Amino acid sequence: MTPPAAGGTDGLPSVVVLISGRGSNLRAIVESAPPCRIAAVISNRPGAGGLAFAREHGIATEVVDHTAWADAADPRAAFDAALMQAIDRHRPALLVLAGFMRILTPGFVDHYVGRMINIHPSLLPSYPGLHTHRRALEDGVRLHGCTVHFVTSTLDSGPIIVQAAVPVHPDDTEDTLSARVLEQEHRLYPRAVSWFAQGRLRIDGNRVRLLPATTHAPAEQARAAALVVPALDG
Repeated sequence: MTPPAAGGTDGLPSVVVLISGRGSNLRAIVESAPPCRIAAVISNRPGAGGLAFAREHGIATEVVDHTAWADAADPRAAFDAALMQAIDRHRPALLVLAGFMRILTPGFVDHYVGRMINIHPSLLPSYPGLHTHRRALEDGVRLHGCTVHFVTSTLDSGPIIVQAAVPVHPDDTEDTLSARVLEQEHRLYPRAVSWFAQGRLRIDGNRVRLLPATTHAPAEQARAAALVVPALDG
């Protein structure tokens, strides 16, 4: 299947970004000026730093505080239903999880199947879940990295769009390894959003195929610090 790329009145695909914190990947996406319209940034935490960045750039913001549903019979389902209503008011072609620290219910995921993506700080399927850098160091791996993928109801296991691998140095700490991976996240996520907006991502079973660009784009020079697959060349 090919995810839809319909969008707002300006003809650009509409994107909603979900955050829980500082929004560094949000910043990378906005500053890359992808061929889409960031319709809204929504957070489950009122104090999320990324909200201020969005407002400074004229992007609509909203808070759907997950704690407001703590007393519901099913807090997760109640929160996800409210979040879904907030998102759908913007009619997004794409939903981007950018440091959104919530495990979403299957009903929520199914509602956005094929048009919701996430970035994870490991080379999936290795190290799903939390504390990925610590676990990589404990296992003594020589390569670590990050993965952009479509979201499915199974945690961190959806079809992979693009990955970047970085070396693990003998003297690395969680902080130094995290910083090296985050640099690649900021390269990969904007490009994945652009590919989606251009209609270039085709889901084929559990694989994602990148269709050729319809217009010429200058190649991005590869950096020795990372191996990116597929290469960020258009």
